[in-house]
Amino acid sequence: MSLITTLARLEAVSSGRAQPVATVRHRHLSARPLVFVPLTTAGEAGAPLGALAGTDRDAPRLLVVPQPRDRDLRFTFLADLADTVLPYIDSYAGSVEAAERTETDPETGQRVKVEAELCADAPQLIVPSRAGLDFVRLLGRSMRFRRTAEQDPEAPYPAPPRVPLLGRWLTHYGERSRVPGSSLLLALTDVLSRHWASGQSALEDQHLGALLAWIDPPEGGCGAAAARRAELARDAAGQLLCPPAGPATDPAFDNKLLAPAIERYDRARTALAAAEDALAADDRLAALTAAEREVRDLVASRTRPTWDAVWRGLDLLRALPEGAHAEERWTRDRWSFTGHRDRVLAGEPPQPRRDDAVTAANKLATREREQARLEAQEALDDPLVMAGRRLAGEAFTGEVTDVVLAYSEGKRPSPRPLVTVRTDDRPHLAERAKVYRSLGGRPQSAELAGQEADGVLVLRVLDKMGRGKEPEPGSVPEKGDRICFTLFEHEQRGGARLPDPEDTPWTHGGPPGEPAPEAPDTVTEEDVL
Repeated sequence: MSLITTLARLEAVSSGRAQPVATVRHRHLSARPLVFVPLTTAGEAGAPLGALAGTDRDAPRLLVVPQPRDRDLRFTFLADLADTVLPYIDSYAGSVEAAERTETDPETGQRVKVEAELCADAPQLIVPSRAGLDFVRLLGRSMRFRRTAEQDPEAPYPAPPRVPLLGRWLTHYGERSRVPGSSLLLALTDVLSRHWASGQSALEDQHLGALLAWIDPPEGGCGAAAARRAELARDAAGQLLCPPAGPATDPAFDNKLLAPAIERYDRARTALAAAEDALAADDRLAALTAAEREVRDLVASRTRPTWDAVWRGLDLLRALPEGAHAEERWTRDRWSFTGHRDRVLAGEPPQPRRDDAVTAANKLATREREQARLEAQEALDDPLVMAGRRLAGEAFTGEVTDVVLAYSEGKRPSPRPLVTVRTDDRPHLAERAKVYRSLGGRPQSAELAGQEADGVLVLRVLDKMGRGKEPEPGSVPEKGDRICFTLFEHEQRGGARLPDPEDTPWTHGGPPGEPAPEAPDTVTEEDVL
């Protein structure tokens, strides 16, 4: 947590209202996102109880599993979810544009630019909290390996083809959500916490109702009191006034309302199965329909408040202007979506249960690189974020007091101007340390040539001045300019090239498809003194 965020949290506690920690929106928001509010059964991981899903804030689709322990009803829920999500995804898969991307030439090993199709836009999924991200990954893992009747005619519970297909897409979105800066799948609480600092802990910020109470409290109200009410206030029946849909349910709701309703549904279904004539079956079918409707109403009562809160949070975020680099990160999301679309259309198998060594190393390197890139871009886009980097000694802002045109030594001297900057910041600069500034969207580097007393720094500009003997106009700061330099690089370099999966050494599991090494003997009681 930066010093700016810490101060903002203290100010939020003092004022009773969340304080902004960003002046722009650092995540892309689609004009038509699909909001997904899941609800799970207590005590059984991954057992869905119901969900609200859709792109229309006024007309969500309610999906309910009246008996979560029934495998057939759960499979019906997954099929209905696929009917809702896949058409939304397909609506973005057909509109493409020509774009250039960089690939490695397999013959020369050099990076070359090639022209390829890029989807003009990509579908975006929004869940209420971080627990929703975990549930999406869990759904993807449980669905993408389901066997269809075409694949295995003898499968005991064959799934419709759209169910494993949705599992592959949810797995891709779940993996992409782990890449810093990605916006394909967003947890709204994380995005709101990135832009506002509340007066509560980061764990408490995962309660969407409480977080919104801090950010947008009632007229004339206090954020702390409103957040406490959102977390703890109950009605006369002992039910929460602001159910979190986290996606876990409240125990009071489970014990007093949900369990009796599911029990009545079970009794009605058993009675219908035991009906001996058509007249009795009609009466018992009506009782079953009423019991199912009761469960649906209960699920709707838990999910609809969260559904409305998600759209309210999106309205707050849309009021912020989008950061300059957010569109660039969204373009990388579009490439990711397009690549997975192409793999699905090519008939490739689903993602493996466990990544091989090369794939896992590539994913880790990508996340590390994107995290550093995200932190740099957010600072460049947002003066409030840059202020935090300045306080940490990772950047400085100052006024140019002198510029001396100098040249490098060699057969072909190049301009190396000496720029004197007076700053009140205290950057952590070592001798000949490199610093960077944004020049027309590109990073220009300089090095510390000298340091005088009272915050006077002499910097030697190194690049981005053209190929001529004289620097191009505007490429060198002028006397009186106020400029900002950072100690961190604006663009991240790629790491060393990893071997192909077929060349994975035995120390990292060997090539894919080889038998795993023999597992060591298990530890027994005789092995422990």
